[in-house]
Amino acid sequence: MIGDKWTLLIARDLAAGPRRTMELHTGLFPISSRTLVARLRDMVKDNLIERTDFGGNPPHIEYALTERGRVLLPLVDALRVVGQTLHCNQCEDRKRHLGFYCEACPEHIPPAQEEPMSREVPLPSARRRRDDSIVLL
Repeated sequence: MIGDKWTLLIARDLAAGPRRTMELHTGLFPISSRTLVARLRDMVKDNLIERTDFGGNPPHIEYALTERGRVLLPLVDALRVVGQTLHCNQCEDRKRHLGFYCEACPEHIPPAQEEPMSREVPLPSARRRRDDSIVLL
């Protein structure tokens, strides 16, 4: 269960609170969405996380750690300390290779909330304007 690939990283990301599937997917680069969904299903089955379906369109599903899943957090923290002590996966190396810091890194700065871009409506072409008068029955 805890030796399965991605389990501890998913638990690490859920330690901050409930997350949607795509939020987890973004934070767990380079995991595929198929692998992530399979791991989430296994973790729900093992009672490490709970899945809450809020319904809606598009679907709104959140995952959160259960009490049983929170037992993994001291292990995640211990592995982080060991990695930092051994200078594994230095923040600057990750930034240089992948272009960003991981969310757990103290160097991580969340991206600023961008204002929605205004969508320009393309003007109809000249040919389209000529054809507007044709009505097909």
